[in-house]
Amino acid sequence: VFCSPMEQILERLRAFGEFEIIIFGDKVILEDPIEIWPKCDCLIAFCSSGFPLQKAQAYAALRRPFLVNELEPQYLLHDRRKVYEHLEKYGIPVPNYALVNREYPYQELDHFIEQEDFVEIHGKRFLKPFVEKPANGDDHRIMIYYPNSAGGGMKELFRKVGNRSSEFHPDVRRVRREGSYIYEEFMPTGGTDVKVYTVGPGYAHAEARKSPVVDGVVMRNPDGKEVRYPVLLTPMEKQMARDVCNAFRQMVCGFDLLRCDGRSYVCDVNGWSFVKNSYKYYDDAACIMRKIFLDAKAPHLSSTIPPTLPWKSKAPEGLTRQGSGIIGTFGQSEELRCVVVVIRHGDRTPKQKVKLKVTEEKLLNLMLKYNGGKPRAETKLKSAVQLQDLLDATRQLVPPTRSGQESDSDAEDLEHIEKLRQVKAVLEEGGHFSGIYRKVQLKPLKWIKVPEHNGDGEEDRPIEALMILKYGGVLTHAGRKQAEELGRFFRNNIYP
Repeated sequence: VFCSPMEQILERLRAFGEFEIIIFGDKVILEDPIEIWPKCDCLIAFCSSGFPLQKAQAYAALRRPFLVNELEPQYLLHDRRKVYEHLEKYGIPVPNYALVNREYPYQELDHFIEQEDFVEIHGKRFLKPFVEKPANGDDHRIMIYYPNSAGGGMKELFRKVGNRSSEFHPDVRRVRREGSYIYEEFMPTGGTDVKVYTVGPGYAHAEARKSPVVDGVVMRNPDGKEVRYPVLLTPMEKQMARDVCNAFRQMVCGFDLLRCDGRSYVCDVNGWSFVKNSYKYYDDAACIMRKIFLDAKAPHLSSTIPPTLPWKSKAPEGLTRQGSGIIGTFGQSEELRCVVVVIRHGDRTPKQKVKLKVTEEKLLNLMLKYNGGKPRAETKLKSAVQLQDLLDATRQLVPPTRSGQESDSDAEDLEHIEKLRQVKAVLEEGGHFSGIYRKVQLKPLKWIKVPEHNGDGEEDRPIEALMILKYGGVLTHAGRKQAEELGRFFRNNIYP
């Protein structure tokens, strides 16, 4: 109740002048009998650590208030198995998963098999990487196990501790056996987690943050708040938000959304969740909750909308407005469709160039191979396959080691061989072709007439070409820092 989002929303509800807000307090909830609890028309009650849910149910049965979040379904939220089963019951997509239920710690199960790179549950196999979640919804230690081909090990995800949200354990390869777990396939989401917040079945707000799977470092803005930014929900995702709200009968709730390969899945549902540090959201939530209360207890007033909101719209000084846009609202007349940014790259190393005239048939044939067989057209080699072909040809033309015979060659031949060696060295750099810092141009300079293959005439055949190798232009450490700082500034300050 005393968290900042709740206080912001209650403050706005008071400003309408239509409600008396009573906070029961710990003593009343924990010590007093329900018969002397204050009477109310609408009850906001949500289960957290130490909250007597059964006692709240007894009070609701005695006084019959309108429940913003119904109490009985809140038991489901403490068991991930029941959450998944409930989601499936209502046709809400969930990741591919299987359950391992143990009656006592370290119980051996015939239907559970663990091998080096997979687990098998009731004949259903999950190859690494896969995700392991405790059945207990209050246990937030989630593990991801990686295959040997990726180096093995396990990454532990947990609730934020300082600036950390995950830790990698390279030597942990076996799954846990202390209790019951859900195993599900790992879904690559591009390094982003999406959290959806509902206020009634007709309103949904979505925010994204850097996934703890990336490196476990929590991104924070200058105010120390975790960096989150609003995202657009698709029509299908908006329907999923409505379905989650109705399925669990929780007007105000939050859930995790996984976006993978063009599809979306719900993987965790939390009761009574609010967006942080978003004044527009607080305004919207207060207006919607006002209508919910009046619809339930004073429907003759619910259609009356104040011409202006009875509270200051300006945010207090010193608080960030990051994430203040409400995106993904039902019935919204305007939606941001796209953000396009053109940014010059950061500081890079100088570009370098090697030029040489080539007459070798292997290189001339390579030029014809990639320019469509046109003897007077130049060729640009950029792809990994093209550059590998060039490297293979160059390796055959360059002697593996310098020999004394080279001293008998004239200076021009020596210079040509040295340039070929330089081309070979640049192409071999790094052991693989990636990035865009190497490209080669082959421009025909001389050609001769040769008989056509069918003997009907003559065709041109190149006998000399100019090879130009351009390389360099790799981001420096300063350039990488510039790019990261610019990206953070854009995401934190411009995009929201």
